[in-house]
Amino acid sequence: MADPARAARLAQRIKVVVAEALRKAVKDERAEAITVTDARVTNDLQHATVYYTVLGDAAAAQRARDLLEAKKGVLRREVGRNLTIRLTPTLEFVADEIPVNASHLEDLLREAKARDAEVAKLASGAQPAGDPDPYRKDEPEDDDYEDEGEFDGVEEPQD
Repeated sequence: MADPARAARLAQRIKVVVAEALRKAVKDERAEAITVTDARVTNDLQHATVYYTVLGDAAAAQRARDLLEAKKGVLRREVGRNLTIRLTPTLEFVADEIPVNASHLEDLLREAKARDAEVAKLASGAQPAGDPDPYRKDEPEDDDYEDEGEFDGVEEPQD
């Protein structure tokens, strides 16, 4: 089993090699819309997962997925040529969902900000319910306290 730091370095190298191979070795215009965002390698260095995004709509994403599956052998050969390890890892391509999730999160934050502005607008002209000063200011009545040093039946210690 390899060191996790070595696996991380290898993953970064695979990311760069695959991106360069898509630019140079794959002669297809569909490859221009693909951006390699990340790569992960298992600790035994036998399998690599390459994450990518595609510029365009769902049809462009499907075309990119088909292209990557068709050119998987070419890309693996380029990875094997550019790495100095005994065995070339298998490649698996996964569409990266982070941009979609980030867009959804931005929409939610935008909606929350609009609701906050609406609540602030409603609160600007609001008046408090009840008295302006809701705390009691009544003086306690004299028969609530005893002057003999006792309070609720408990005597104070005398020195």
